[in-house]
Amino acid sequence: MEWSLSAVLDIVSDTVPEREMLVWKDVRRTFGDVAGRTRGLASYLVAHGIGVKRERSALERWECGQSPVALILHNCPEYIESMAGCFRARAVPFNVNQHYTPAEIRSVLEMVGAEAVIYHRSLGSLVEEAMTDGIRLVIEVDDRAEGPGVPGRVPYEEAVSRSSGELPVPSPDDLYLVCTGGTTGMPKAVLWRQADVYISAMGGGDGTTGETIAKTAATGLGTWFAPPPLMHAAAQWTVFAGLLGGATVVLHDDRERFDADTIVETAANERVTLMSIVGDAYARPIVDALERHPVDLSSLRVLGTGGALTSDECKHALLRLLPTLTIRDGYGASETGGMAYGSSTEGALSAGFAPSSGAVVLSGDKSRILQPGEDELGWTARQGRVPLGYLGDEAKTEGTFPVVHGVRLAVPGDRARIEPDGAIRILGRDSMVVNTGGEKVFVEEVEEVLRSHPDVADALVVGRSSERFGQEVVAVVQLRPAASVDPADLREFAAKSLARFKTPRSIAFCETVRRQASGKPDYQWALRAAEDAASAIR
Repeated sequence: MEWSLSAVLDIVSDTVPEREMLVWKDVRRTFGDVAGRTRGLASYLVAHGIGVKRERSALERWECGQSPVALILHNCPEYIESMAGCFRARAVPFNVNQHYTPAEIRSVLEMVGAEAVIYHRSLGSLVEEAMTDGIRLVIEVDDRAEGPGVPGRVPYEEAVSRSSGELPVPSPDDLYLVCTGGTTGMPKAVLWRQADVYISAMGGGDGTTGETIAKTAATGLGTWFAPPPLMHAAAQWTVFAGLLGGATVVLHDDRERFDADTIVETAANERVTLMSIVGDAYARPIVDALERHPVDLSSLRVLGTGGALTSDECKHALLRLLPTLTIRDGYGASETGGMAYGSSTEGALSAGFAPSSGAVVLSGDKSRILQPGEDELGWTARQGRVPLGYLGDEAKTEGTFPVVHGVRLAVPGDRARIEPDGAIRILGRDSMVVNTGGEKVFVEEVEEVLRSHPDVADALVVGRSSERFGQEVVAVVQLRPAASVDPADLREFAAKSLARFKTPRSIAFCETVRRQASGKPDYQWALRAAEDAASAIR
């Protein structure tokens, strides 16, 4: 049996209607509360013609036959309610990065073909400037901001309070759509069947039944905390994996600048059992916060991390401060779901990623699956429950989701090797490989070494044009407060762990390494900053 996300949520809500589902600041809503509100929103959308237009069987895999609904919101309960309400109406919610300019947002709305928008009032001027002709319904979430709002808007509370009449029956073929820009390039819209994303990214299983869903929900998964922005797939997947298993999910208010102290205090106050972060961008400030103001995090059992590297240095520090913790590294992409994991505990850091079901390494020419121990540089890939394709782009769909020996794969673009024991060693994004003098350098490997220096707070590595080498390795480095490091000394530090051709030939120091709101590296900014780097060669 296959499942739509709405069908799973219905079983959970019917099983534990009084359990708290969403917690955000002083807002606390139960599964029963949210079920009623999402049915009201779904009814409102359907009444305005927002829903399914063509069934999946009549479409190519890069086509969408459902009404797209843009979510331009900060983290809040209404974000999750809006997603669930759209699913219930058989519409397709999709994430929009509210940090984009109006022109960039308009481009995303046009690319996806948005028919409706749900937005925060504080983002009203941004939304109004980005509006496209295809949008015919605008719903405003009141976040107590000043301003007139978008003309013709409907208050969100009015929409969710609609008396829900007969609603369409969701299908496992209904879409889950996520816009991803990755670390470089323009956003792409990834199309998943809900039945597939439920298993590949949201905790479901191929043998899941209504009875097992209800049993898991009755037991519950504890309290989960998702601090990263919901406009990114990883945070959505954490939230839905928790909710679809009956967990209470705590959301972080991401309208303000990242505040590790607030995150740590929230985790302690809510007795959080699982928390997700994005690599060192979150881990380092959390370590600093715990060292400044220790709090009781004895309830926290699992710290999930992904989307960017979490260094061994940060793992050691976290496990020293929280010795009963398990750090679970996750590797995946919007195009694959979670496909490999590694667990670290006190005294035992993970050395690689153990592949999950369907995770493989594809040969360099993408013609075959590599077997354990084959010493070939290949590509991470997943087979089985993978996306249908990229919305509106047949060529990119066939490039990223190729068919190899009759099996469709998802190939997100990361280079990897398969170890003799079957573990996957991920080397890094192929688009961020620096080719210097004929040698390939994966920037993540160099970044990890630089961040292990006691005076380095953060670092990104890119390739800069070089007449002699074609490209040369350049680091953009943020030092810790009051620290001072000579570029040549930092290069020599890196040379203790890396081949010398991998070490930075030039280094640019900056006040703050710029990252995206999700914590992922902003390599486009780093490339610009690298132009002013000074030589690190004595």
